[in-house]
Amino acid sequence: MRSKIVTPTLTIFNEDYRINEEGNKKLINYLIENGVDGLAPLGSAGEFPFISFEEKKKLIDIYANEVKERVQLIVGTSSMDFNETVELSNYAYEKGADGVLVIPPYYFGMSQEEGFHYYDELAKQTKANIYIYNFESRSGFNISADNVVKLIEKHNNIAGLKDSTGDANHTKEIIYKVLNVKEDFEVYSGFDEHFLINTIAGGSGCISAISNILPKYWSELIKVTNERNCEAVFTKMKEIDKLMELYSIDSNFSLLFKKILNDKVFKCNTYTFFPFENLEENKYKKALEILKDLNLLK
Repeated sequence: MRSKIVTPTLTIFNEDYRINEEGNKKLINYLIENGVDGLAPLGSAGEFPFISFEEKKKLIDIYANEVKERVQLIVGTSSMDFNETVELSNYAYEKGADGVLVIPPYYFGMSQEEGFHYYDELAKQTKANIYIYNFESRSGFNISADNVVKLIEKHNNIAGLKDSTGDANHTKEIIYKVLNVKEDFEVYSGFDEHFLINTIAGGSGCISAISNILPKYWSELIKVTNERNCEAVFTKMKEIDKLMELYSIDSNFSLLFKKILNDKVFKCNTYTFFPFENLEENKYKKALEILKDLNLLK
């Protein structure tokens, strides 16, 4: 299976925290022009928990109209309200999205049986291709490989999974088990440093928030990986180990990445939801130093 890079896109807002159409269009075209394989709006990097249902629809409309099938489009439709998730998933499907990315209800941890019940019911009620968003540190639930197998054996529209876990062996177990059942099932790593492990195991690549600010870097990594250029891959993976520090500079990296875009790539609003609307200058300087040290910033 060819490796891919999908960008979980930032969301550009107006001062009133409504969707900024032009800013999001700029980001969409910047990412596509720099070679990413797919876009995943309304995920964690996109601040989805703070956005109203109607504004989410507005953003889906923008993406559907702007992407125009140039790259894969996987829309985040997660909500604590199951009915809202179903409605938004079907809306994204009707607008032409290739799939929807869904984290289960958070706050209360679920059992494996409850996790199966959740995705089983979601698959029944939507026509969309569903990508399971497995992010235990946020949801309190870590779906098992056996549970994923059960779901794809029952539903053709369970199409893939984003595994945001610190345990790369968990991702490998899912890949090994599900590909015996469904060869085209897509397993993405949510942590950049797990990309190579994912690829070697037969996964689909990475859904990387860093690709918002470094799309060309990531598309080049995908290119050398698919060409099996080991030396180039190893060099870039060492650099990614250093880039991972960007995620931990602040508790919410969305503002940091928006500021980098605005200052170094193209002008855009940097509004980020309360209480994450401020970034200390020393933290911003640290991020720029990381990028400069790797010669990734002009």
